[in-house]
Amino acid sequence: MGKTKFCQGISDISDSYRAFILDQWGVLHNGERCYDGVVDCLKELRNRNKYIIILSNSGKRSDQNKEKLKQLGIGPSLYDVIVTSGEVTWQGLRDQNEGYFQNMGQYCFLMSRGGDRSIVEGLDVEVVDDIEKASFLLISGTEAPEKNMVDYYEPILKMAVRRRLKAICANPDSRALLGNEYFMGPGLIARRYEDFGGVVHYIGKPHKPIYQHCIRLLQAKEIFPGETVMVGDTMAHDIVGAAGVNIDTCLVKNGLHFGAFKTCITPGDVDKALSILTLQYNNVRPTYLVDRLKWGRALPDRKHKKRKLA
Repeated sequence: MGKTKFCQGISDISDSYRAFILDQWGVLHNGERCYDGVVDCLKELRNRNKYIIILSNSGKRSDQNKEKLKQLGIGPSLYDVIVTSGEVTWQGLRDQNEGYFQNMGQYCFLMSRGGDRSIVEGLDVEVVDDIEKASFLLISGTEAPEKNMVDYYEPILKMAVRRRLKAICANPDSRALLGNEYFMGPGLIARRYEDFGGVVHYIGKPHKPIYQHCIRLLQAKEIFPGETVMVGDTMAHDIVGAAGVNIDTCLVKNGLHFGAFKTCITPGDVDKALSILTLQYNNVRPTYLVDRLKWGRALPDRKHKKRKLA
């Protein structure tokens, strides 16, 4: 287990890699606003011809995430491609000819947020409101905090187990970020289903299929895992998942694990906090640690132009 390098910004590591895989929620934005420094950092990476994949456990399709990013000020010129677990799920359900998706059937009981059915739109799949009529269970979002696990989800899961329905979890996140608040994520529902004896197929980080999908995209550009770094805010999904396919990792401190670092004053404090996190996640240690996704070095030319325009 190597020692983690503490970085002032992404500029410290940009020369070492040809490609950057970036988590979305917790790294680029919090669901409501883009974090300070993100757009400038993406511009600097693009100026250096870096290939950028935005990788998200979003249960929504890639085009929906593209529109979301555009609303937050992150236009499509700032990255190459968006890969979401929702998109991979949609493609798998469309074909139903390999892996987890073989013979899932066409009657779906869907758990999503706000009644969103985009993950099955355009497919030969019918969403049913009665679990007794379903041929499989699809978990892409939650109605938390309005609906909780015990009162709403558990009775449905128990009925699904009795019917031996397979479940697909299109978003393995345990917690969902909106603004500065975290709520129950779809991954917790999926794990509860497993607790009851149900079978769940997970699409998304930290599971290998979605990282292998990214690797195929990179190899089409003649870029290999050793030339790639994953920047994420969660040890469980981003850091452990990327390390599992031999991709270097960079953990940002301002995301899910902010609480672990918020009282740290010295580099020694940070290293101790990181060591505790590492022990909690199978001794997988990030290659790099940075406060947030920012470039790091000052950009005097751009700032000077802004002052002149003002």
